[in-house]
Amino acid sequence: MTAHLHPIQLGTWTIDVPLWVAPMAGVTDKPWRQLCRNMGAGVAVGEMLTSDASLWESHKSSQRRVDLEERGPRIVQIVGYDPDMMADAARRQVDEGADIIDINMGCPAKKVCHRSAGSALLQDPSLVQRILEKVVKSVTVPVTLKTRTGWSHALKNGPLIARIAEGTGVAGLIVHGRTRADRFTGDAEYDTLALMKQQIRIPLIANGDIKTPEKAIEVLAHTGADGIMIGRGALGRPWVFSSFYERLVLGRNAQEPDDHQRWNIMLDHVKSLHDHHGEVTGLRFARKHVGWYAGHRPDGAQLRNLFNTINSCKEQYVFLEQYQERLTTWKRQRGESHECRDFSSN
Repeated sequence: MTAHLHPIQLGTWTIDVPLWVAPMAGVTDKPWRQLCRNMGAGVAVGEMLTSDASLWESHKSSQRRVDLEERGPRIVQIVGYDPDMMADAARRQVDEGADIIDINMGCPAKKVCHRSAGSALLQDPSLVQRILEKVVKSVTVPVTLKTRTGWSHALKNGPLIARIAEGTGVAGLIVHGRTRADRFTGDAEYDTLALMKQQIRIPLIANGDIKTPEKAIEVLAHTGADGIMIGRGALGRPWVFSSFYERLVLGRNAQEPDDHQRWNIMLDHVKSLHDHHGEVTGLRFARKHVGWYAGHRPDGAQLRNLFNTINSCKEQYVFLEQYQERLTTWKRQRGESHECRDFSSN
């Protein structure tokens, strides 16, 4: 088979595997970034960080800042509406160890757009240009832009934004195949991405509804994109990055992990969430991720409901260890049956 992803250049950084982990609020923390990269992703963008430095000392913001223990490139995504604040935020993050600055102009959340940030900026190309110029000139590291195809179907100005970005010195684009008005509904479209790619020479990374290697191959062929970013398609199944890596980089079919391997991936992930976030936040994040893992299991509703009643990190971990042991024993006794059983009283 033929590989479909090849190294790209972002400033001084060579991205050997342009298979990106999407920045998702409340998801793309250090444990998730490390897990996905271990699974085969080449790049992981940190969660969106406000350009308002006065908010950086909050616990939430502190968890989103650069961690020098992570292998590069360390990418910090910033969001805001004021060119000077954005430039200052970029400089500070580079001083703290960021290797690449990513600018968010794609977030459709109301609390972001109401401040004329995120995808709301697509309504004002002149402001987009001022922000990009300021940020690019303020740092010595590459700057990338994550955006959408436009504000709405009536204002699908992605190609204009792409030309502005390249003209200001942005090193690469990541484009979600929806407008802000679409949010995450309907199907992503890639015709606009193809048009954007035709008008620029910098790398373009395609994002949106890409959940299988086969879909990625189709999108890459249709758009001419240089890489793939995966977000929601990896929730509860981070091993998809292994499948993408095998198929798109090595050019061979990948073996899906079996149930036991998937469970161990989840167990290790939960432990890393506990260690990173601590008792209160770790408990909450573990519930969220186990819920996503459970969504891909035949006994998922039972697993999720039982797990959500547990109120300590230690008990969460013990429960998962014992649950898998009991499930494995019962399946063996039943001849590897995939039926569900209530383990809550065992």
